[in-house]
Amino acid sequence: MSESTLAPAGVETAKELGLLPEEYDKIKEILGREPNFNELSIYSVMWSEHCSYKNSIVWLKTLPKDGPHMLVKAGEENAGLVDIGDGIACAFKIESHNHPSALEPYQGAATGVGGINRDIFTMGARPVAQLNSLRFGELKSERTKWLLKGVVKGIGNYGNSFGVPTVGGEVYFDKCYEQNPLVNAFSAGILNTKTDKMISAKAKGPGNPVFIIGSYTGKDGIAGAAFASKDLTEASSEDIPSVQVGDPFQEKLLLEATMELAKTGAVVGMQDMGAAGITCSTSEMSAGGGVGMRIDLDKVPQRQDDMQPWEILLSESQERMLAVIEKGREHEVIAIFDKWDLPCEQIGEVINEDKLQYYWHGELVAETPASPLVLGGGAPVYYREHREPAYFKEYQQFDINEIEVPEDLQAVAKKLISHPNIASKRFVYDQYDSMVGTVNMSTNGPTDAAIVNLKDTDRAIAMTVDCNSRYVNADPETGTMIAVAEAARNIVVSGGIPSAVTNCLNFGNPYNPEVYWQFVHAIKGMGRACERFQTPVTGGNVSFYNQTVLKEKTEPVFPTPTIGMIGIVENKEHITTIPFKQKGDLIYMLGENRNDISSSQYLVNIHGIEKSTVPFFSLEEEYSLQEQMKMIIRKGMVASAHDISEGGIFVALMEKAMSSGLGFDITTDSAIRRDAYLFGESQSRIIVSVDQSKEDDFIDLMMLNGVEFDLMGHVTKGSIRIDDVDWGHVEEYKELYDTAIEKAL
Repeated sequence: MSESTLAPAGVETAKELGLLPEEYDKIKEILGREPNFNELSIYSVMWSEHCSYKNSIVWLKTLPKDGPHMLVKAGEENAGLVDIGDGIACAFKIESHNHPSALEPYQGAATGVGGINRDIFTMGARPVAQLNSLRFGELKSERTKWLLKGVVKGIGNYGNSFGVPTVGGEVYFDKCYEQNPLVNAFSAGILNTKTDKMISAKAKGPGNPVFIIGSYTGKDGIAGAAFASKDLTEASSEDIPSVQVGDPFQEKLLLEATMELAKTGAVVGMQDMGAAGITCSTSEMSAGGGVGMRIDLDKVPQRQDDMQPWEILLSESQERMLAVIEKGREHEVIAIFDKWDLPCEQIGEVINEDKLQYYWHGELVAETPASPLVLGGGAPVYYREHREPAYFKEYQQFDINEIEVPEDLQAVAKKLISHPNIASKRFVYDQYDSMVGTVNMSTNGPTDAAIVNLKDTDRAIAMTVDCNSRYVNADPETGTMIAVAEAARNIVVSGGIPSAVTNCLNFGNPYNPEVYWQFVHAIKGMGRACERFQTPVTGGNVSFYNQTVLKEKTEPVFPTPTIGMIGIVENKEHITTIPFKQKGDLIYMLGENRNDISSSQYLVNIHGIEKSTVPFFSLEEEYSLQEQMKMIIRKGMVASAHDISEGGIFVALMEKAMSSGLGFDITTDSAIRRDAYLFGESQSRIIVSVDQSKEDDFIDLMMLNGVEFDLMGHVTKGSIRIDDVDWGHVEEYKELYDTAIEKAL
């Protein structure tokens, strides 16, 4: 081992590792001396934004954390845990793998899937379903095509091999993501509260042995957390060693071994080794339990012979866990992992003081208290300057009256239906195994939220990921409220009750006051909406530095606070699907139409206007609409339902038509501009179809609660008619919709 790693390291070394001079001074104060290189390396990853949330925690703490179904609050464990009922709990979480995917899209996306699933099963919950939220540059770009193909293949190959279905998600394209794509992965797992015990991520019991289980430790992914906490530049390709390499088959073995281990009751605590590897898992588990650890780094199973202590500490090699085991039961653990042919080594023990001691061949090479390393302990907390961007007021000045209504709205409709942000994403989902495990209930009858079956019970889980980042860019507070509201609306129209939220907060550099202003107001909007819908935030991920520096010009992505939400379907009979059901059914719109085309796909892609305010949104109007929708579904009043989002009423109607082969005949509202009526994206609107025999009962129920509703028309055999004009046949539009992305590639 190099003597230099044990010698005192100065402030210049700290700066090279991404630490600020004042942070270096704080480290000296904590240790009571100058740190060595190994210790500085520990602090550099643990105090990176990716691990410590030092620039975001003051605002994250304002989000609601309590709700009627909560079993585990935000930050307490590896993932949120919600009571589904009937003795079933759901663990769920979303995280980003943006920077790794920008450099190496296949492995970046694949290891994102692996990491989020480990967060679930390290709690003792078996992963049952995955979602993802993906954002790329414009599809005409060769770089976008390369990234899209690599990311999708990485997600598909890992998820398919691991054996957990991808049941839904979203894909958006915009030039702001050209250099910095966003890859957000969501996983949900099931735990039986009657027979299974949740595994905590806390270390306890001085003298209890500490085991590393799973794959060997290598040099892949070293300092990945620090890499994720800086801007992408033209030189970022040199950071490819910071991208981890995944092995889904090894993860499958680790899953089954972990599930078997959980049933023994021998586990005191366990944590996935994700960002910052051994450093993070030892410090967070120790701090969580109010104890410390003594770790022998030379006992860690290694892929390379020449690894240094700091490399072992910072490695983010995948498919690894840290487990604290009840003393005297070591043989049970070893026997299980021998059975599954997985490495399993005792590397240390729990000690009765707030101290982490790392040894190498008997020599102490790093020592630090655990608590100052972690979020909520002594990690730095910053109140960053924030300032309203100049563009914000400019966006508010948009005037719809300056936009002329096109003469040929049919041509507009066909152009919109084939735009990559609206068109079918079958190129993506056809590469995912959506049926493995036989839990996906949305395959034959598509729903706005994915529905996951809970066998041997009347219940199911609804889950979705949502965010229209263009809305958030136009108005961060209202745009984020819309993201929460749409997630809840998708669950409600599918027959569920919104339960809880996990988030993935993708923003630019927090040291930019205008970026930080976007972040602050997004959090405010999220808090307001989550409070109203009683959907507490269980945790998630903050991903700053999503911007690219090219030729000294900085290009941040749109602020993208992705909302992952789960809901409870109390009875599978409530599940409501998108497709029209039969010719002659009546088509109603719930909610109020408005002269509004702001931030719509129509305005951006037909008129080329990118600067406009957010679409109309009222939180109270949205809440009333969703409560009404819950009631009419439970009364069995609707045959189908679909929320109105990108592309407006026309696209929503076409999605109902294309998924059924049936068409529609509607009349527009003469009080509303025809382009706004057909393509506007004002919020809080749902399209339902109603059997004619239930019309009177439906109207009676709707009249009770004061929610606006209008009869639009009826379902046809396949023709599309608007205002008594023939707009063609559903199959014409379906061909455009289905093939747009494949043709672009």
